[in-house]
Amino acid sequence: METEAPEIPKEILEPYPKDQRSIVQMLLNMTSTAMKLVSKGAMVSEMVGKAVLNSPEQVKLIEEAGAYLRDLREVAGLTRKDVSRTIQLADASFLAAVENGAATLSFELILRLAALLARHDPIPFIIKLTRTYNPEVWEVLEKWGMGRLPVQLERERQFINIYRGHDRARTLSDEDFHRVLAFTRSAFEMALDFTAHEDD
Repeated sequence: METEAPEIPKEILEPYPKDQRSIVQMLLNMTSTAMKLVSKGAMVSEMVGKAVLNSPEQVKLIEEAGAYLRDLREVAGLTRKDVSRTIQLADASFLAAVENGAATLSFELILRLAALLARHDPIPFIIKLTRTYNPEVWEVLEKWGMGRLPVQLERERQFINIYRGHDRARTLSDEDFHRVLAFTRSAFEMALDFTAHEDD
């Protein structure tokens, strides 16, 4: 049976500027697609006993991810009961098991937790937990180049912040804006060429 792609909470997209949301959506859709591909080859339980984990390294990663979740929850001032209720966990003890490194998370639960605990920058959170709790999925995503997307998002954000950091830019006429844009594009392409020659 094919796994349905989980619904992406709107809170995941809200922190990102509208022009970046398509990239975020693409990243999340790639993850959903990878989940479908992996699910065709194996059934993966949300609860994983340490005895059946593949390696001591994986055990350590899961314990670290659990501690990371606990830290985020405590910084947010939320109890396990608060989080369990908000993300609609039927069994409140499940979150304790995750934080103690005795349980893993599905991608859908990772999305719900990101919407609650990592609203201001959910993508690194989603990637970290997907890599930890769904290594087979992460392996597919890495082959698709997903690891580079957060870097690209951050670089685009830095470009946008240059524009936002200058009040005068918001008062430009359309004609003046297009002139500045053309100059910026030309300067950027020249800088890229210069960097390429430096690397030769």
